[in-house]
Amino acid sequence: MNEKRSAFYTVLLLSAIILVFTFADLIRGDRVFSDMENKVLARKPDFSWESLMEGSYTGKYETYLTEQFVGRDKWIAVKTYMDIVLQKKEINGVYLGAGDYLIEQHLPEAYSSVQETKKLVMLDRLVREWDARVMMVPTADTILSDKMPFHAPYYDQEAFLERVRQQIGEEHYIDVYSVLSRHREEEIYYRTDHHWTTLGAYYGYLAWMGAVGETGEYYDAASMETVAEDFLGTLHSKVNFNTKADVIRYFPETARWPVTVTYDLRDTRDTCYEESYLETKNKYGFFLDDNHGFVDIQTECRNGKTLFVIKDSYANCFIPLLIPHYERIGVMDLRYFNGRLFRFMEEYRPEDGMDVLVMYNCIHFLEDFAYLE
Repeated sequence: MNEKRSAFYTVLLLSAIILVFTFADLIRGDRVFSDMENKVLARKPDFSWESLMEGSYTGKYETYLTEQFVGRDKWIAVKTYMDIVLQKKEINGVYLGAGDYLIEQHLPEAYSSVQETKKLVMLDRLVREWDARVMMVPTADTILSDKMPFHAPYYDQEAFLERVRQQIGEEHYIDVYSVLSRHREEEIYYRTDHHWTTLGAYYGYLAWMGAVGETGEYYDAASMETVAEDFLGTLHSKVNFNTKADVIRYFPETARWPVTVTYDLRDTRDTCYEESYLETKNKYGFFLDDNHGFVDIQTECRNGKTLFVIKDSYANCFIPLLIPHYERIGVMDLRYFNGRLFRFMEEYRPEDGMDVLVMYNCIHFLEDFAYLE
């Protein structure tokens, strides 16, 4: 009888919990956007017998329930603290590294040689067609490997970068790996976000200067100014526990030089920075107004030189450093562009030609790089 009574109360308790959360979910309604995770949340999928039979409905509905679950952010935090108590070193795809670093996990088996080859063939075609230079930036797990948990697996980006160099040729390759490795003890990556910092981008800029033969002492790392001291980035969103916040800095000279910046061919401003993001979770959006399909930057450099950059978000804090070198800079993010890349570049290119730079972090390149000629 005691066992039956215990089972009855257990079922009753679980049923009550389910009813409470279901009722709370109905009252609250669906959320459109998560500030914590900086993404649009899944909406309830439309039901059809066809989608149910082919299995797509159940998958979408499971994602919907997961992302719309009441108190999701708090449950993520509870799970994280439980995992820490159990001495886990990886939580939700994030390594808990030394020095308060959260480092995104990139497992070796996730990136096959076939995938590498496919992307490199596409890159090589673009490089040959446009005489482009390539700056491929390694992520924190490669450069800060000494901060990773003991024996934690990670994708060998150093070996991949050597494949990039061999594929496109030394004259097209900009070696960022070496310069970042030399400065690995400095804050070149955010502790709570997957991006490199402005200091990391500055060292990338120096590598670019050396590769293209540019000269001029435009910046001093000691002159950077702080615009935010409470940045908790994308990796913090995945674990959601108390940790040291990041500081966002920039070079003030890049804000003083006159520019005309046009986003997506319609929205024009006079700066490469958008301060409103500093009041949000997505503070990295301060650089180049977050992500856009195309950004056109007109400067007062007046040297007749044009640059076209094909990039991911790592370039957002790097692009402003190029202002004193070009009269015009076009910035293309292929993730948000629907059209034929080569045709667009032909229309953008002036009669006397333009420089082309392909700039991605290694992981985003393998996952996202694709274009229609």
